[in-house]
Amino acid sequence: MGGDHGPRVTLPACRKFLDGHPDAQLLLVGLADSLSAFTHPRAKAIFASEVVGMDDPLEVALRRKKDSSMRVAIQQVKAGGAQAAVSAGNTAALMAISKYLLKTLDGIDRPAIAGQMPNAKGQGTTVLDMGANVDCSAEHLLQFAVMGSALVSALTGNENPTVGLLNNGEEAIKGNEVIKKAAELLRTASKAGDLNFYGNVEGNDIFKGTVDIVVCDGFVGNVALKASEGLATMIVDFLKKEFSRNIFTKLAAIFAYPVILALKNRMDHRRYNGGALLGLRGLVFKSHGSADELGFEYALKRAYDAASHNLLDRVQVRIAHAAPLLAGGGLSVPPEPVALA
Repeated sequence: MGGDHGPRVTLPACRKFLDGHPDAQLLLVGLADSLSAFTHPRAKAIFASEVVGMDDPLEVALRRKKDSSMRVAIQQVKAGGAQAAVSAGNTAALMAISKYLLKTLDGIDRPAIAGQMPNAKGQGTTVLDMGANVDCSAEHLLQFAVMGSALVSALTGNENPTVGLLNNGEEAIKGNEVIKKAAELLRTASKAGDLNFYGNVEGNDIFKGTVDIVVCDGFVGNVALKASEGLATMIVDFLKKEFSRNIFTKLAAIFAYPVILALKNRMDHRRYNGGALLGLRGLVFKSHGSADELGFEYALKRAYDAASHNLLDRVQVRIAHAAPLLAGGGLSVPPEPVALA
């Protein structure tokens, strides 16, 4: 029911997802009037009487709308009726309701939003946090790194993904006190085998694909995400305009079309839609509110892949191994590294 477009986008996306995943089932949660016309042998409608608005305050979403589609959907995950929940709705409300109903995992103070951004290698750089936590401590950044490592490991099969700490320079002396302390914690965690710390990275490293995971606070992560989306749109629009100027540029466009198409697909932020709310006792994924059918379908795919590859179990294993550091054990002598499945 959420997002800028609601069921007129989410329902067609659900149908396309189901057609492409013959072993998947969907529980569609929303108002009866909106879902009554949708039929599919592997989809079941669960009706809710309320909807969380995109501008609803947290108090309204969490305390007053207790039969909202968002809350009922997350309740399905808590009760075991669904393996993951996906929403394009109000981000703050989704995080608050998810944390209230599902609770956080032991060792995790704050859930984080982990999303992907396109890079030059044609894959995606996982960035977290992307907006859930504006102010973060060094310990929070360590928690994000551990959870992000589990996410990338589960979805890509890379059991030792590299982690970079976003900073205003690669040198160890750069950054504020929080970043410097976070770097120390990450280096200690890397020696202990909890993760694979590359070191400090800068903003351009996100798009170079220098590391698999970039850790930062939610304010910086969200700004980087929106800037990336804006840049991709600007480049595509510029190429369209330039190649339509006259007959010669139109002819040039014909020969350049395969390259233009490849660039467009690589930078298309819709292909990276679907941020995981990591740190909860259940899987919840956030789609961009502005997502179209293709974007929302990709969010469903990411949730499906996470559930299929037991992401929650993988996160718990990594958190358990990193427990001494996560609990504030500080920079003591690390234990012997262990293999992480």
